Amino acid sequence: MRKMQGTINHFRRSKKKTYNTQMIIIVDGITKKEDAKKLVGKKITYNTGKKDIIGKVSAAHGNIGAVRATFSTGMPGQAIGKKVKIE
Repeated sequence: MRKMQGTINHFRRSKKKTYNTQMIIIVDGITKKEDAKKLVGKKITYNTGKKDIIGKVSAAHGNIGAVRATFSTGMPGQAIGKKVKIE
């Protein structure tokens, strides 16, 4: 299994609501929506320093190869711009 890396771009949100357990992640090396769809179901790990927050890829997001990930707990705002591991 090849490990990949990605960067947390932002929370998933609408005009009036922010979903704190769902994040938009830009995956390194992925530039097409079709390639992003192949990552659905993969495990994502974010290391906070004290513990790991585990999530999984739930869908492709947009046309540039970003993915939407759902995490088990709410993500901190400091996570935006940080790296995650995709397995």
